[in-house]
Amino acid sequence: MTPTSGCSRGSRSRRDTRIDLHAHSTASDGTDSPVGLVEAAAAAGLDVVAITDHDTTAGWAEAVAALPAGLRLIRGAEFSCLAPDGRDGSVSVHLLGYLFDPQSPAVTAEQTRLRNERRHRLRTMAERMAADGLPVDPDALLAGLPADSPAGRPHLAGALVAAGVVASVDEAFARFLATGGPYYVGRADTDVYTAVRMVGAAGGVPVLAHALAGRRGPVVEPAVIVELAAVGLGGLEVDHPDHDGAARDQLRVLAADLGLLVTGSSDYHGTNKTVRLGQETTAAQVCERIEATATGVAAVTG
Repeated sequence: MTPTSGCSRGSRSRRDTRIDLHAHSTASDGTDSPVGLVEAAAAAGLDVVAITDHDTTAGWAEAVAALPAGLRLIRGAEFSCLAPDGRDGSVSVHLLGYLFDPQSPAVTAEQTRLRNERRHRLRTMAERMAADGLPVDPDALLAGLPADSPAGRPHLAGALVAAGVVASVDEAFARFLATGGPYYVGRADTDVYTAVRMVGAAGGVPVLAHALAGRRGPVVEPAVIVELAAVGLGGLEVDHPDHDGAARDQLRVLAADLGLLVTGSSDYHGTNKTVRLGQETTAAQVCERIEATATGVAAVTG
């Protein structure tokens, strides 16, 4: 596979090009391997897909090597961050970084720290469950994850499903793992301003993910997004399954006012979520702007 330019591929017009810029593999908390992810993207009729695993680039090489003919891959990651909420508190947010240099010392150091933080957090939650008599083996759980995989709550939820404690990942979160739940443990995520600057310095394009997805928990005030734009934020993920119409309208106006790109993505996690690849999409001209702006790595086409 070789780097190429332009998000509109083959005989499709820019209007018809289907682009999904947020998808996860087993390199983090998805259920499709990187190979399975690009195969599923091609089967779903996508022209472009982004692999954006949490706090890791471990799936990049495998996805590139397996790219089906004609499918274009945007390499990225989703950074776990902490932001001021604009109400004198703080809130968890996610930052998508596209086409950054994976060898950037700042990026590799922070991703390593976050992966270690996630594994410690997962062990703590699993040990608390085991102490309360739930059929969870912390050692076996962690041993089943690759060393460079960011361990997360979905892995623990999957263990609860496998043990027959719950019927689904959603039920595991609702009963045990949601923020404030009986076994929830916090983590020390990256300061979001630092993350925006870090992605930009590594030649990437930083885009704030699902910024107003209130169903996930507290969200930032618009003033925080204004501040992020001032330090280098490149775009807002507007069209997302967890955004209602009002949230999309608000973010679209904010993006226009701040000169930010507007993206759309499924946030696909395989069977861990009910969303489909390509459920939400990004305009071809926006994808082209991301590619034109990034200097870290290039997109590749199978």
